[in-house]
Amino acid sequence: MKMIYNGPIDGPLFVFAHGAGAPADSDFMETITQGLVLRGIRVARFNFAYMQQSIDNGTRRPPERAPKLIAQFAEVITEIDQAMVIGGKSMGGRIATLLATQGTRGSMANIKGIVCLGFPFHPAGKPDKLRTEHFPLIQQDTLIIQGERDRLGNQDEVQSYALPGNIQWLWLEDGDHDLKPRIKSGFSYQAHLEKALDNMATFIKKSADDTRSAN
Repeated sequence: MKMIYNGPIDGPLFVFAHGAGAPADSDFMETITQGLVLRGIRVARFNFAYMQQSIDNGTRRPPERAPKLIAQFAEVITEIDQAMVIGGKSMGGRIATLLATQGTRGSMANIKGIVCLGFPFHPAGKPDKLRTEHFPLIQQDTLIIQGERDRLGNQDEVQSYALPGNIQWLWLEDGDHDLKPRIKSGFSYQAHLEKALDNMATFIKKSADDTRSAN
């Protein structure tokens, strides 16, 4: 699978998966990547197969089923074969968490943490169809950055789910699924992104430091 790398070669590695509707080089993915690079993180991106086919053929395709996406993400982990934090935007973050429940043998042992941006806790308009049953199986430290009014899981909804206590949270005031606040809220999208990036970089670096200490 073709990889896009940015950032210092010796920096801690974050493998960053895209969401359902936009590729690895979308504006959001690029903004987060470059912000992490400025903070000393090395970022690896890739397109899931359905997205690459959409790009190659110029036709929009829906995401494949989760098992296929998990298998493709696992191929990336195996190919890279070094300590890393994995995660993604929306669907990419969900697939990262599902992958992390596959066990810690072989190359999966290289997954030292997970970062999710706008986790899709349920489909839009279907708050009863939760995607949280696998969370208790995740052994790695996890950081979830979520807008308070995310339509796929707002703060009031998520706080009622009784999720594991070891998840770290960053709730961004009035943020939507892309972490963006409304103008009338008085909050700035750029400030939200900077806060998200600072938290991500700290989490990724700590995961790398913990890995070095364990070795």
